[in-house]
Amino acid sequence: MEHGENNGHSHHAMMLEDFKKRFFVSLVLTIPILFLSPIIRQALESIGVSLPTIEGASYLLFAFSTLIFFYGGKPFLTGLVSELRSRQPGMMTLIAVAISVAYIYSSLVVFGLAGKFFFWELATLIDIMLLGHWIEMRSVMGASMALEELAKLMPSKAHRLGKDGEVEDVALRDLQKGDRLLVKPGEKIPADGSIVKGQSSVNEAMLSGETTPVSKEKDDEVIGGSINGEGSLEIIIEKTGSDSFLSQVIELVKQARESRSRAQDLANRAALWLTIIALSAGAITLFAWANLAGYDFAFSLERAVTVMVITCPHALGLAIPLVIAVSSALAANNGLLIKDRAAFEKAHEVDAVVFDKTGTLTEGKFGVTDIIAFENVSEEEILKLAASVEAESEHSIARGIVESAKEKYPIENFNSIPGKGAFATVKGKQITVASGSYIADQRLEPDAAETEGLTAQGKTVVFVVEEDRLIGAIALADIIRPESKQAIATLKERGIRCMMLTGDNDNVARWVAENIGLDEYFAEVLPQEKEGKIKEIQERRLRVAMTGDGVNDAPALARADLGVAIGAGTDVAVETADIVLVRSNPLDIITVLDLSAKTYGKMKQNLFWATGYNAIAIPLAAGVLAGQGILLSPAVGAVLMSLSTVIVAVNAKFLTLE
Repeated sequence: MEHGENNGHSHHAMMLEDFKKRFFVSLVLTIPILFLSPIIRQALESIGVSLPTIEGASYLLFAFSTLIFFYGGKPFLTGLVSELRSRQPGMMTLIAVAISVAYIYSSLVVFGLAGKFFFWELATLIDIMLLGHWIEMRSVMGASMALEELAKLMPSKAHRLGKDGEVEDVALRDLQKGDRLLVKPGEKIPADGSIVKGQSSVNEAMLSGETTPVSKEKDDEVIGGSINGEGSLEIIIEKTGSDSFLSQVIELVKQARESRSRAQDLANRAALWLTIIALSAGAITLFAWANLAGYDFAFSLERAVTVMVITCPHALGLAIPLVIAVSSALAANNGLLIKDRAAFEKAHEVDAVVFDKTGTLTEGKFGVTDIIAFENVSEEEILKLAASVEAESEHSIARGIVESAKEKYPIENFNSIPGKGAFATVKGKQITVASGSYIADQRLEPDAAETEGLTAQGKTVVFVVEEDRLIGAIALADIIRPESKQAIATLKERGIRCMMLTGDNDNVARWVAENIGLDEYFAEVLPQEKEGKIKEIQERRLRVAMTGDGVNDAPALARADLGVAIGAGTDVAVETADIVLVRSNPLDIITVLDLSAKTYGKMKQNLFWATGYNAIAIPLAAGVLAGQGILLSPAVGAVLMSLSTVIVAVNAKFLTLE
């Protein structure tokens, strides 16, 4: 898998470097072509610049033009073949037709045919088109390396236990089903398996989307790539290779990427029509001048070639790439990273936005929401006692309690209760902060009416025990981002449906959905089911944007019409997505949609300026007004092309988010 992905990435890098090299070589070759071209020499002499006469100038011009045609024009000539084979003529076809007609006709003029050279138009057209493709490839070079990033979730080695109990460090590829492994506190679990010894809490958030670390003990299953908590575990491997959970996620990402349809590029559609117009107008012009007007073949052919060369405007090659370059810079300044241009262009057409909960709508970390006092102890004191004990713990719930408290007491004799809590001596008394299962084991009974209501809201409840007295309870929940409610409200005002996918239970999902005003939510969705849910929503004829930050979101991000990753999330989600939100702010979804609409509009404007002049240039080049003494020469056609290029470049710079 890694080998294939690296090959793909290397191929894109090689193509980028190839366009860059061909552009600069062609640019150097263009200098002598311009110097030797009769029309350029005449223009310079008309303003008083005297140039020396060069013997055999036409043959030198032919030699340099041949080099630039076959070297600089190679990507377009091979692109022509590919587009015709796939029956999808586009930009490559238009460019290849224009440069081929210019080269072949001009070469015939060198060797005796009456007419004018189009070598300088050929050279500058190749230069501009190479520059445009180079800019475009640089803009989309953030090609997805999601599968590589998924593989990085796994540790490089595992601690395998021998029959005699000795520990041996081995590479993952050497592991087999049935091997017994030791997983130390804080380490990544190397493979899917079941626990045969030990207790711990395991963080599966990046894989399953479940916020709370899951308590694990003997006979429980563990997933390769998840992170072990405070206790040591011994596991027996049950799945390796393609059978593992992570490998199945990788396959889902692969399938979703391959099956997703891409919108055809605007410039390619314009190029297809211009190709048809160029060939048709050229053929009609040749026929009209030779057969209807009675002119000789050489003159008629020159008119036809002028039409076909002018039809391929230089500006078309820059119309889209320049907007992309400006749009990408504008996006970066606003905390957005565009990775897939085709998906971004269509973002303004989104009908539904599906959010992952953890780390997207919420902050992905616990905060205290409620404190209940069971005895004559203040809520502030209960929080202070709990924070004092939990200050020594690395558990995410413990951190939530500590961060919510303003003050702590000094403690002694700290100890953890694997998978259930911790205790320590505070002010001379043993204070225990533990889960409901620990309280049940100790036969301490809290006020069910008060705690069950909190549990029903999907909150995690921990209890505070002083010696053997239950003195209070603390409820925690994943903190909802303050921007989430505003983002949802704005999207709904625009008629966009807002939904949520989460691996959390229905209580948690309902609580979040009701708090921020979602239209729909899907709870207890397994990682491998998220991509299927996106597909189901798409089958309602909705264009879907998916926003997420975890490994479990990667297939769904790939499946969606627009995949948006929270930048603070995993590298896998970031690499799979079409757009990355650097600031982890749900309001940036609005910015994405706005920038997409403005970018798309600017692209259409540029395509108009790049091709619209053809409505005037083609009839004049064909000679419609020849009877009135108006006949568009190649030089005037070149001025019109240059003017459209300048307009396109200036217009792209006016793209703003205001």
